[in-house]
Amino acid sequence: MAGDEHLVDLLVRCQFNIVGIFSPEHGFRGTADAGEHVASSVDEKTGIPIWSLYGGGSGKPSADKMKEFDILLFDLQDVGLRFYTYYASMARLMDACAEHGKKMIVLDRPNPNGFYVDGPIRAMKHKSGVGWLPIPVVHGMTLGELALMINGEKWLPEGRVCDITVVSCENYSHQTLYELPIAPSPNLPNIHSIYLYPSTCLFDGTVMSLGRGTPFPFEVYGHPQYKGSDFSFTPRSVPGAKNPPLLNKKCHGVDLREVSNAFIWENKFDLSYLIDAYNNLNMGEKFFTSFFEKLVGTDYIRKDIIAGKTAEEIKKKWQCDVEAFKQQRKAYLLYDE
Repeated sequence: MAGDEHLVDLLVRCQFNIVGIFSPEHGFRGTADAGEHVASSVDEKTGIPIWSLYGGGSGKPSADKMKEFDILLFDLQDVGLRFYTYYASMARLMDACAEHGKKMIVLDRPNPNGFYVDGPIRAMKHKSGVGWLPIPVVHGMTLGELALMINGEKWLPEGRVCDITVVSCENYSHQTLYELPIAPSPNLPNIHSIYLYPSTCLFDGTVMSLGRGTPFPFEVYGHPQYKGSDFSFTPRSVPGAKNPPLLNKKCHGVDLREVSNAFIWENKFDLSYLIDAYNNLNMGEKFFTSFFEKLVGTDYIRKDIIAGKTAEEIKKKWQCDVEAFKQQRKAYLLYDE
């Protein structure tokens, strides 16, 4: 958005020649489910072709599409997590521009989780659509900074470098608590869910529900077999979560909506919710799915939880990762820490 106006609508009004719109996960106007196949189509409001980057293939635009334009303008509101796919879309577009000799401009936006770095760095074996780069779970960078780092660290295939310009934010630092004026995707409806998201998203790699299909996704967790709780919810098929985990099953569990933002900020990437659910269900290895390692990016977290280690004990294992990454990223920061 540019003020109250969608950027595409503004550019059309100002008579820029937009030949196409690349659309990431959640679709061009941000309404599709997580992971949903997003088809190429036409924007009803402007009549401009929409070319989907998500839901099949490599996620990179075809050579034919790359011939259609001179400059690629990138503008997406990220939330600062390794498993949030917008930065991966940016990296693929950078690679396509590098391959085809196109200029790319990134319109930078504040990162609502940009005030800290936490979590393990993704191991190479766990590279995926939700773990595209070797960065911590919470990287604490804007997409503009991350674009500079992708170039600088030669993270594009075959060491390619994209001709990129970042238009930076004014009056922003990494300590700015930025509340998004518009939800970045259907299942992150408010700032509290965005703050909890680093920790509660891990339930996507388990048998649990994290509240998809309810009015409070990422702010609760539960399961039909969760014991000792008087809180319950039932996931339903809703826009943005058409087929959520545990659909139409009554889930007992934990309501995190009253957990203060200050508590979340203090505990950062917090495994305690996951460990609570694992211990409560008492089903051992069956608690986790194969998707879990793609989210956490490393093998030891599942093993340590099964071995009975505490959140604090496991967290110590990635502290060196965090400090090393903070040093590595320094050269690319555009804003004061």
